Amino acid sequence: MKSFEYAAPGTLKEATALLGDKWGETEILAGGTDLVTSLKQHLTTPGRVVSLRNIAELKGIQAEGKVVRIGATTTLGELAADKTVKQHFPALITPAEGVGSPQLHSVGTVGGDLCQRARCWYFRNGFGLFGKDGATSLVREGDNRYHAIFGNDGEALFVSPSSLGPALIALDATLVVVGPKEKKRKIASAEFFQTPKTADERETALKPNEILAEIEIPLRGLRNATYEVRHRHGLDWPYATASVAFEIKGGVASDARIVLGQVAPVPWSAVGAAKALIGAKVDASVASKCGEAASQGAKPLSKNGYKIQLVKAAVKRAVLAAATA
Repeated sequence: MKSFEYAAPGTLKEATALLGDKWGETEILAGGTDLVTSLKQHLTTPGRVVSLRNIAELKGIQAEGKVVRIGATTTLGELAADKTVKQHFPALITPAEGVGSPQLHSVGTVGGDLCQRARCWYFRNGFGLFGKDGATSLVREGDNRYHAIFGNDGEALFVSPSSLGPALIALDATLVVVGPKEKKRKIASAEFFQTPKTADERETALKPNEILAEIEIPLRGLRNATYEVRHRHGLDWPYATASVAFEIKGGVASDARIVLGQVAPVPWSAVGAAKALIGAKVDASVASKCGEAASQGAKPLSKNGYKIQLVKAAVKRAVLAAATA
């Protein structure tokens, strides 16, 4: 690991003042479950690491009127245990608990989950964000069983590793980021995740000198759920996930959103599946139709075609779980 300067400011203003204007000059440390690994693997070699652990305003969960605010350094364990989140946002509980390890629950943060780098094994082994050896795509030519089946026409073939991202998009959450001089801007969760066009870009809409401060989720009474297709044993990422949110009015679904995880470089909005749900009475038949619609347009690579069936199952079960929540 390359040596670096360590800073632990007490306020957001102090923290943003310590950040650089280019990616890689500085890095932000929250729980450290991703950054420490990245430092050891020399995926990033910053001159300074800025810790957020002493910034009180980034912690905690509060319900204010029609909005629930979740601080970015709230741990996954705190999120999963919160009564308000359990009552209104079960779609967040499943992925938070699915992380699985007590150690990760106690130190991993909500913001860290949203900002973590791709878990692609080619990237993690030094072949760049696009997994290339010269002009050769190691992903397309090699073992791509866990890679993207949607949004994979370009060079980005990794999948977004965020467990909470699909649910936050389905719940229409807004992310608040803070830049120099405490300048705030709000980013819709659906726009926060981005597919990089070059290997030097990052996978979110954050700028190098900005910090994700909090997540705002509207209290709209949406039925919601997440279903994850996971390994039977082990503490790894899911194979595929689906997060669903919708209202029931007059006995039929409305205002529906269905978002897939672990299948594209960003959380993937299954627009066709949501359309299949709107105006329908939710039952097993409709849920199956949503699953079929969600799988349309998939372009599997040589070894990940199995994910199509997993998407169908995850969407069906998430829809049914939300309907009975």
